[in-house]
This record gives sequence, structure tokens and C-alpha cells, in this order.
Amino acid sequence: VQLQASGGGSLQAGESLRLSCTASGSLNSMSVVAWYRHAPGKQRELVAPITNGKIESYADSVKGRFTIYRDDSKNTLLLQMNSLTPEDTAIYYCNVQRGKYTYWGQGTLVTVSS
Repeated sequence: VQLQASGGGSLQAGESLRLSCTASGSLNSMSVVAWYRHAPGKQRELVAPITNGKIESYADSVKGRFTIYRDDSKNTLLLQMNSLTPEDTAIYYCNVQRGKYTYWGQGTLVTVSS
């Protein structure tokens, strides 16, 4: 499975951004689809997963601001990010799991300035 992430960029605090991750295969075949992020000097963080079609809980730091969803017709996983803060600055990665296999996208950089 190949994953192509896009949508990152540089923006100001308070603005919104939507990330996309298009898979080479059907997302329906994946047991887990998720977004992670890795901020400078911090450990990688699970932002939001969809497990067997159900949205699991969001990371506390993004609750109420981020929304994960999928467009199965386009094999695309999305992350709508609102009210961005400098603390959201990170490389965002999409991740899918199918059986015992895990696949990662290449990452897309989001930089938020105050």
C-alpha cells in the first residue's frame, strides 16, 4: 500500500487547514486508518484513529478542533484542522494497518506561526 499525503503548509494561528492522504488501495480493507504527528523535540503522537470504521478518541490536545474523516470513493483519509496554534506545528503522517502490516505516508509539514 502506498500513501500520498498532502495539504501541509505555513499559516497563522487561528487558521484552518485540511490534510489529505490518498491510498493506493481501498481504505475499506484497512483495520485502522489514522493520523500521527511528530513535533520538534517531542515524541510522535497519535492524533486520531479510525478503527474498524469507528472514530476512536482524539488526542486531548486536538479535541474539538480536529476532525478525521474518510472519502472511501477516493480512497482518501482526511484531517480537518481548525483553530490552529503554534503547538500544532509538526510533520503529520497518515498511517494504515491491514492485518499484521502497517504502512506510513511520507509526511506533510504543518507550520503555525503566532
